[in-house]
Amino acid sequence: MRILLFTGKGGVGKTTVAAATATLAAARGLKTLVVSTDTAHSLADALAVTPSEEPAEAAPGLFLQQVDTQKSLERHWGELRDYVRNLFGELGLDEITSEEITVLPGAEEIIALLELREQARTGTWDVIVVDCAPTAETLRLLALPEAFDWHVNRLLPVGRRVLKAVSPMLRHVAKVSVPQGEVISAGERLHRALLDIRELLTGGDASVRLVLTPEAVVVAEARRTLTSLSLYGYRVDAVIANRVFPVEGADEWRTGWVEAQARQLTEVHESFAPLPVRTVPYLAAEPVGPAALAEVAEELYGSADPFARPDAEPPLRLTADELVLDLPLADKADVDLARKGDELIVTAGPYRRVIALPLALARRGISSATLSDGRLRVRFEAGGAK
Repeated sequence: MRILLFTGKGGVGKTTVAAATATLAAARGLKTLVVSTDTAHSLADALAVTPSEEPAEAAPGLFLQQVDTQKSLERHWGELRDYVRNLFGELGLDEITSEEITVLPGAEEIIALLELREQARTGTWDVIVVDCAPTAETLRLLALPEAFDWHVNRLLPVGRRVLKAVSPMLRHVAKVSVPQGEVISAGERLHRALLDIRELLTGGDASVRLVLTPEAVVVAEARRTLTSLSLYGYRVDAVIANRVFPVEGADEWRTGWVEAQARQLTEVHESFAPLPVRTVPYLAAEPVGPAALAEVAEELYGSADPFARPDAEPPLRLTADELVLDLPLADKADVDLARKGDELIVTAGPYRRVIALPLALARRGISSATLSDGRLRVRFEAGGAK
C-alpha cells in the first residue's frame, strides 16, 4: 500500500493536486482512497461529489472519505469523551456547552489520522492519498505522535500511582470524578494508535509532496517545511509547482508574471535538488470533477509512475557510532543540539525533536557534531562514559 501526503501553504492548490493524483491512481487500476486532515474539507467540492463519512465511490476505483469527528470520537474513544463531558458537567457547565467543548481545537485533524490508520489496517487500498492541512497545522499534527509518546512514557506510570493515592480525596473534597481504569486504558489505546500512525507515515511506503506556487513568500515557507518534515523523520519525495503561467502568448501584464515565476522556479530547482520538481500550468478554468482532475494529473506526471515507493533513505539513520539526521536547507544559526540523559534534543528554527537514543549510544558521550550539506552528523565516543 502506498501513502501520499500533500501539504503546502494555504491557497496553493494542494487539494486540487491531491485529488488529481488520486484520480490518476484510480485510472491506472489502483484501488484508491482519498481523505483529508484539513478541517476545510474541500475534497468533495474538487471531485464534485457529495461528502460521505464512510468511503464512497467518487469515480471508478476512487473512494472519498470525509471524517465525521463526533461520530468517530464516540465510536473509538467514547470513554475519554464521556469522562471529559461528565467532568465539565460536575464543574457546573450545562450539557450543551460540555458537549461542544469535548471536541477540542485540533481534534478533527487527529481523528482524521486515526481514521486513516483504521483504513490502512483493512488492507483494502492500493493507494491512500491524504490532503493535509496547511503546513503549520500539518507540522504540529505530524509531530504529535512522538511528543505524545514522550509525555506518556514519563507521566503515565507516575500518573497511575498518583491517581490511585489521591482519587478518594478528590472525590470527597473536590467533588469531581477521577479517571477510572477504562478511561486510562482508552488513553493508552490512543497512545498506541498515534505510534502506529507515526510508524505508518514514516515507513518506506509513505512520503510527503510539497505543493507551492512560484512566489517568493510561498517558496520561503516551503523551504522551511522541508527542513521541518525531515527533522520529524518524514520523507519528502517531490515538489509540485502549481499555477505556473505559460510562456506562449503572454501579453504585457502576464509577461511580468512569467519572468517573476521563472526566477522563483530557478530557485526552487536549485534549493530542492535532488528532489524532482513537477509543474502544473495555470489553467483556463478551475479543475472540478474527475475528468478535469485527470487532465491536471496528465500535466503533472506525464508517463511517470508517481506511485512507486520512494527510494530515498529515511531522514534519521543510526549506526554503531553515529546518528545522522537529514536537515535539508537548514541554516547552522537556526540549528541547536543538546544532550539530556539518554535523549538528544535537536532544534531547527521553531521546531524541536527529542530523540531517544538506543541503549548502545545512550551510554556514550558525544565526540563531535557537524552540520554540512544539509546533514547533521553526531558521532559518539568509543568508550562507555557520557
